[in-house]
Amino acid sequence: MHVLIIDDELALRQIIAVTVRRAGYSVDMAVGVKDAAAKLVRGDIDVAICDIRMQDGDGVDLVRSMKSAGVPTLFIMVTAFASVQTAVEALRAGAMDYMVKPVDSEELLYRLRQAQTLLGLKAENVALRKFVSGERGNDRFKFTSASMAAVERLATRVATIDSTVLITGESGTGKGVLARFIHDQSLRVEAPFIPVNCSAIPENLLESELFGHTKGAFSGAAQARKGLFAQADTGTLFLDEIGELPLHMQTKMLHVIEDKEIRPIGGEQLRKVDTRIVVATNRDLSAMVAEGTFREDLFFRISQFHIDLPPLRNRGEDILRLIHFFLQTAKLKGETNVELDPAAEELLLEYHWPGNVRELENVIGRAIIMADGGRITIGDLPPGLSARSGKSAREQKAASASGSLREQVRRAEADIIFRVLRECGGDRKVAAQQLEIGLSSLYRKLEEFENLGVTL
Repeated sequence: MHVLIIDDELALRQIIAVTVRRAGYSVDMAVGVKDAAAKLVRGDIDVAICDIRMQDGDGVDLVRSMKSAGVPTLFIMVTAFASVQTAVEALRAGAMDYMVKPVDSEELLYRLRQAQTLLGLKAENVALRKFVSGERGNDRFKFTSASMAAVERLATRVATIDSTVLITGESGTGKGVLARFIHDQSLRVEAPFIPVNCSAIPENLLESELFGHTKGAFSGAAQARKGLFAQADTGTLFLDEIGELPLHMQTKMLHVIEDKEIRPIGGEQLRKVDTRIVVATNRDLSAMVAEGTFREDLFFRISQFHIDLPPLRNRGEDILRLIHFFLQTAKLKGETNVELDPAAEELLLEYHWPGNVRELENVIGRAIIMADGGRITIGDLPPGLSARSGKSAREQKAASASGSLREQVRRAEADIIFRVLRECGGDRKVAAQQLEIGLSSLYRKLEEFENLGVTL
């Protein structure tokens, strides 16, 4: 838990902090009401041990304002002026419990354990309600193929078990989406899900980003910083591109997975973290182990439960569903409402998608922008998409010679456009109006026809 100690007396803050830290909790301190309010509104404080009477305000008023603002922190109130009235007032304001100074260490730890149990029950209750009501899952996890149905079964099975999960697959197959799906199916769903790309963080900053640092730990560390492991405490940390971790960081990662402890840079004490770890890579880790670039013991730890995502080209039945999902998403966002021309749909289904789902999403996003008249045509797709369809030169030539449906549709479209242009005396603006398409679309189509060798 992350505990905030609120008291305007330095000695009392420090005494309580020692007790709380020794119990393995993360500690922050505030010198009064204003300082505490600024830290509480961030929403990452689990429990606040709060004095009732302070120089700059009243602790009960602080509880009341935080509860009205929707801050989920549990409050344990502390005062030297014990009375039934103040106790009732604090509890009515929303405090969890009430203690009298001087604070007994064992009593305080008992109250903190109660708070931890309550927080766990709240999280489980919310997660179970979502499970029963069907509000869980990730809308982007869409498929119809048998191979992806098998992936979903594996992901659902491991979600409720705090096992480390290794997700492998080509770039763009949806490893991040699957990691989020696993988090959303778990009882950690109300806790943070923090994704981090290991290859995107400079090597000299990686340790600080993951484990945090203390104030003054190194040049430029003007203040303490909580690392990503601590930020994801009780939740899920998704480490993408795990194969890019340097060897010295692999050693530290192994320690965290095995012992559930981190040590911030410059820190003297280890801190317990309850963070579920999901990792992903598009590299062959077993080959890296053989080469000596990836630790074998770490590989065995992270591959405790392995899920491999098939490339999109091996599950073509998912392509159309994904296309319509991206179109529907754009409609719900209010961006546009477009349909897919049958010829464009055929081309998209034939393409082999080396960039997988990510490439498909980008192509549909571009086509939505380019489309005129509420319809995505072949001309709205990226130039050369058919040339990169993954077929051999012989297959493409054979398809062209046999007059594929796509080729016939293109030539029929060209015949119609050229006929209207002739009738309009070559005036492209008038022709676009008669064809009920945008002028920019007409220019794109003419350029496409010219590339195909079809001219007026």
